[in-house]
Amino acid sequence: MLRSVEATRYVTPLREGGSLPAIVEADDLGLYVLKFYGAGQGPLALAAEVIAGEIGRLLGLPVPELVLVQVDEAFGRNEQDPEVRDLLRASTGLNLGMDYLPGSLMFDPAAGDKADSQFASRLVWFDAFVTNVDRTARNPNLLCWHKKLYPIDHGAALYFHHNWQNLDAAAVARFSPIRDHVLMRWASTIPAVQEAARPVLTREALETVLQKVPDAWLLPVPGGETPAAKRAGYVDYFLRRLEAGASGGFVEEAVQAHAHLV
Repeated sequence: MLRSVEATRYVTPLREGGSLPAIVEADDLGLYVLKFYGAGQGPLALAAEVIAGEIGRLLGLPVPELVLVQVDEAFGRNEQDPEVRDLLRASTGLNLGMDYLPGSLMFDPAAGDKADSQFASRLVWFDAFVTNVDRTARNPNLLCWHKKLYPIDHGAALYFHHNWQNLDAAAVARFSPIRDHVLMRWASTIPAVQEAARPVLTREALETVLQKVPDAWLLPVPGGETPAAKRAGYVDYFLRRLEAGASGGFVEEAVQAHAHLV
């Protein structure tokens, strides 16, 4: 399971995104970027953060630590902004935190930032695998910290889970948005990443990832009425997607996108 902490101090809101995340301090004295259960994107965005983030970690990507954050009903009661107060009231209970990287800067290719081919290929493959539309030059969601790149913010990934009945088609979809990936120009070894990922993303490993998602974030749907059924559906989806990549699919789409840039 993910490590659990309790929020003790609301530090400051982060107004870059529509979900109004915030920097908070927890009872372990750490600072976290808090994603709220009561935000407009809903609990499925938190589930996507955990699932995608922990799959990225399996693949060796340096995703900042994710923790479960308990928010008490009295937390932030002195906050002056009514929008923030409403969000906090709607988020009493379990929320998601990401380790805060102080002094980090967003990756910016226009400013001369670059990535090595191994990292770029791994991240492009990963984002195509989890259908993450949020890694473009306009919104890289890639932090530079101590001369290392950290992928963040995966709440927009796995968009198939907003339409669970489309799971079968989504598992084999090519994912054309990968063409806009901020690291595409450096991603020259994508097929090698596919081969390396197959023995890593086993059924057992994926089941372990899904166990990290709280039951309350796995909303019931037809075909996934219980948390156990929902977890099994995600695992089957990923295994089918992995096999689809081996025969072309999203891997071929990404390779072709890279070829058009070189």
